[in-house]
Amino acid sequence: MRVSQGRERPLTVHDLNQLLLVCSLVLLLAVAAVRISSRSGLPSLLVYLGIGMLMGQDGIGGIQFDDAELTQVIGYAALVVILAEGGLGTKWKEVRPVLPAAAALALVGVTVSVGVTATAAHYLVGLDWRQALIIGAVVSSTDAAAVFSVLRRIPLPSRVKGTLEAESGFNDAPVVILVVAFSEHGPIEHWYVLVAEIALELAIGMAIGIAVGFLGSWGLRHVALPASGLYPIAVIAIAVSAYAAGAMAHGSGFLAVYLASMVMGNAKLPHWPATRGFADGVGWIAQIGMFVLLGLLVTPHELGDDILPALVIGLVLTMVARPLGVVLCLSPFRVAWREQALMSWAGLRGAVPIILATIPMVGGVEDSERIFNVVFVLVVVYTLIQGPTLPWLARKLDLGQGPEADDLGIESAPLERLRGHLLSVAIPDGSKMHGVEINELRLPAGAAVTLVVREGKSFVPLPTTVLRRGDELLVVATDPVRDAAERRLRAVGTGGKLAGWLGTNGAR
Repeated sequence: MRVSQGRERPLTVHDLNQLLLVCSLVLLLAVAAVRISSRSGLPSLLVYLGIGMLMGQDGIGGIQFDDAELTQVIGYAALVVILAEGGLGTKWKEVRPVLPAAAALALVGVTVSVGVTATAAHYLVGLDWRQALIIGAVVSSTDAAAVFSVLRRIPLPSRVKGTLEAESGFNDAPVVILVVAFSEHGPIEHWYVLVAEIALELAIGMAIGIAVGFLGSWGLRHVALPASGLYPIAVIAIAVSAYAAGAMAHGSGFLAVYLASMVMGNAKLPHWPATRGFADGVGWIAQIGMFVLLGLLVTPHELGDDILPALVIGLVLTMVARPLGVVLCLSPFRVAWREQALMSWAGLRGAVPIILATIPMVGGVEDSERIFNVVFVLVVVYTLIQGPTLPWLARKLDLGQGPEADDLGIESAPLERLRGHLLSVAIPDGSKMHGVEINELRLPAGAAVTLVVREGKSFVPLPTTVLRRGDELLVVATDPVRDAAERRLRAVGTGGKLAGWLGTNGAR
């Protein structure tokens, strides 16, 4: 199958049916591959890249695809969705204490990584300075999806998890600016001009992202939509609009979409569990489509000459550049050496570097195909090495925490005409709300548990009714006490009936 630049004949219904069949089969295969990934410990990106390569010209599919510009456009769109999903899942209580450290890693750490990696690419591999700087910038961005697809099974200290999440959300923006600058101009003579440009774009993106996030949250909480299924769509649309507004204002759209999503994700929006599940599903689709397309773009039989350079550059990046950046950035914040060691090894490179490697291809940079091949090999090989060993390293460094109480699933539906909210509360297996009586919840005046669903049967509870794991509660709360009621429910779910005495406040 040859993907041509021009359309030779009109698209027919038969062509559309074939396209839908192929897409559905790829999605089903990719979903099945998630199980393989979880069992083997390999990041899912490798499986999806493999599917794309299997469908490509060197695989059984025989599809010849070489449109780097289309890949870049689709990759940017997918990255916006992935950053939105990541921002919605980032908890402010985990990020807030480590925000300065994460910002230092995303700015100073990236600078150190670019400098060290580019120097190695120039002197050890023999690339000219322009190509070396492009590769150094491309591989300096970490990927949250790649990191936490491996680490989800091991509960990490909140400082480590929060730092890695925030860094991966922040560092895409400066790296994109650097890659574009190096692809257009090569080495920058007046470096302070580039620094000022990066600072300005980040400031614009930050301002727009926070503003759009707060405005979107306010609107969703005060406007009752006619159907609950519209809330997830509205949230994603607001997040995408933040990217568009940031980019059109000559700011960092990637930073804007991440910050807007993080603001909305911590704003207790109506129908939040449904919104979170929808965003998670859309994020998976974006990842699958992006990785498969990147696998199609690469030509495996052309990678042979670039394996050794990729291994050398990756070794310097993994063993020198990343640890040096982590030590320089985190030592002033008195981060323990064990946490620094884990975060040094956890700098996984995922889809973002491969997408960024298409920028010089579209810009017509000399030997840009070689840059793409080196980055592709580097990402695959070192993800294959680092991914399965991250859980082992976390255990060896004694950074795996014991099981924590599962968070309650609380969904809020606004009752606009009644000036109240209906909270649907699901008690998971690990919640400490198990064994608590209704009257021990001590909900604020204006909130009450009106119904309990247990084993498929519903009943109106008494004050002495004992809650059990697996129960679903319906809580009615007036507007003024809605937030207080949800905080109290989360506090009991985390700390049990003595949550107030233990200092648990239920903050998300």
